[in-house]
Amino acid sequence: MNGVASYNYCIRNGIFLLLFWVVLVGGCKKGNGGNGDGNNPPPGPGTPPRSDVSFYLTRPDQSALFKKQSVSLLFSSTGNSNSTIEVDTTQVFQTMDGFGYCLTGGSATLLQSLPSSTLDDLLKELFLWDSTYIGVSYLRISIGASDLSATTFTYDDMPAGQTDDNLAHFSIDREKQDLIPVLKKIIALNPSIKILGSPWSAPVWMKTNGSFVGGSLQPAYYPTYAKYFVKYILAMKAEGITIDAITPQNEPLHGGNNPSMVMPASEQAVFIKNHLGPAFAAAGLTTKIIVYDHNADRPDYPLTILDDPAAKAYVDGSAFHLYGGTISALSQVHNAHPDKNVYFTEQWVGGPQNFAGELQWHVENLIIGAPRNWSRNVLEWNLASDPSYLPHTPGGCDRCLGAITIGSSVNRNVAYYIIAHASKFVRPGSVRIGSNHAGGLLSVAFKNPDGKKVLIVLNKGTSQEVFNIKFNNKIVTTSLEGGAVGTYVW
Repeated sequence: MNGVASYNYCIRNGIFLLLFWVVLVGGCKKGNGGNGDGNNPPPGPGTPPRSDVSFYLTRPDQSALFKKQSVSLLFSSTGNSNSTIEVDTTQVFQTMDGFGYCLTGGSATLLQSLPSSTLDDLLKELFLWDSTYIGVSYLRISIGASDLSATTFTYDDMPAGQTDDNLAHFSIDREKQDLIPVLKKIIALNPSIKILGSPWSAPVWMKTNGSFVGGSLQPAYYPTYAKYFVKYILAMKAEGITIDAITPQNEPLHGGNNPSMVMPASEQAVFIKNHLGPAFAAAGLTTKIIVYDHNADRPDYPLTILDDPAAKAYVDGSAFHLYGGTISALSQVHNAHPDKNVYFTEQWVGGPQNFAGELQWHVENLIIGAPRNWSRNVLEWNLASDPSYLPHTPGGCDRCLGAITIGSSVNRNVAYYIIAHASKFVRPGSVRIGSNHAGGLLSVAFKNPDGKKVLIVLNKGTSQEVFNIKFNNKIVTTSLEGGAVGTYVW
C-alpha cells in the first residue's frame, strides 16, 4: 500500500472507530435507568434508590415498625390531582424542647436489673442521637415515689407523730440505688437532655390527713415544702443531674392515687407566689416552675394561677395530661397567656395494648395534636414495666404498659414507636412550622436547627391514601395505608 492509500485507510478506520464509540456510549447512557441525563448510574444490589426525602413508616398491623422505606421520593414541578399537604417554613410557631417518657422509679429498677451490657445497649438505643438510635430528649421523673414505684416514700419520712420542720432528715439516698445511676448513664449519652420533676405527695407529716393517699398540704408547711424543693434540686445537682423544671404537684385534682395529694388552683397560686417562687429566687435557682400537670378538661386551673400577676411572675408555663378533655384546651391557655409556655407531660397506654388503636389515638392527639396546640414537648407515661405491669404501689396503676417490657427479654411496645417517630428527627431547638391537614391525613411539621424539615403524617382513614407533600412549589408523591404513620425528612 502506498503512502496516500495508507493515510486514507487510517482516516477511514479512525472515523469508523470514533462513530462506534459515540454510538456505544450514547446507547449505554440512554439505557442506564437513571434520571435521564446519563449522570446517575443505576443503583447496585442493596443500594437504596436516590431520594430527596427519607421516609420512616409504622403500620397498624405491625408489618412495619418505624422502618425506613427504600423508596425514591423526588421533588418535582409536575402537578397532579392528589390531596396535598403543604409545608410552609414562613409560618413559625413554638420552639420544641423534646419528646420522651416518664422514667418512673419502677422503670429505673427494671433497667438496673438488666445485665450491664444489655442495659448499656438499651440506653444507647433510647437516648443516643445518631443515625441508628431514637434520641429521646426529654424525661419526667417523680420527686419521691409515684404510683409506679414499688413502695411509697418521700425524701423526708418521719415516724408517725413526728415532724421535721428544718428538714434535717432530708435525703435522696434512696434514689442512689436505681434512679440516679440510670440517670447518670443517660446524661453521659445525652448531656443536654431535659428533666422535669413532679411530686406525687409531700411528706405525710406536712399533710392534712397524715396519709400518702389524698389530703392537702397544710398552709403552715408551705415555707417548709418550698425549701424541700430547693433541697431536692440542689441534691440532684450535686449528683450531676440538672432538674430543668418542676411541677408543684402531679394531678392536683386527683386524691385517690397512692401516693397523691390534692392542691386546688387557689392553693397552688398562694404556694407559688408567696413561697416556692421566692425560695427559688433566693437560692439562685433557674429551674422552671410549671403549673397544673393534670387533665385538659380543666383549663380553668392554670388560668386561675396565670391570671394572678404575683403568681404568674414565677411561672414558666402549664402542663397537661389527656385522660379528660380535648387537646385544644392547650391552645385556650396559650391564647389567654401567649407569653407563657405549654407542655404535655403524661399519657398512659393500658395493657394489654391495642396497637392499631393506640397508635392512631396517640399520634393524632399527642404527636400531632399537642404541638399543633403549642406544646413544647410530648411525654408518654411509663418508660418500662415488667410483663405483669409491675412494679407499682398498692392501689397504684396495675395496667400501665411501659414503652418497653422488661422480662426474660426486652420488648418494644406501641409507645416506643409513637415517640420514636418524633424524637429521632425533631431535635431540641427545632420550631414548629406550617402544615395543613388533607381530609383524613393529619400532619404536623417542624424545622430543625440544621435546616432539615420534618413532617409527621397520620392516615386516619381505613384505606390507602396517595398524596403529595408540597414544599417550595415542588411536590413529592407518597402514600400511607389506613391507620399508618409516616415521618418524612428532607
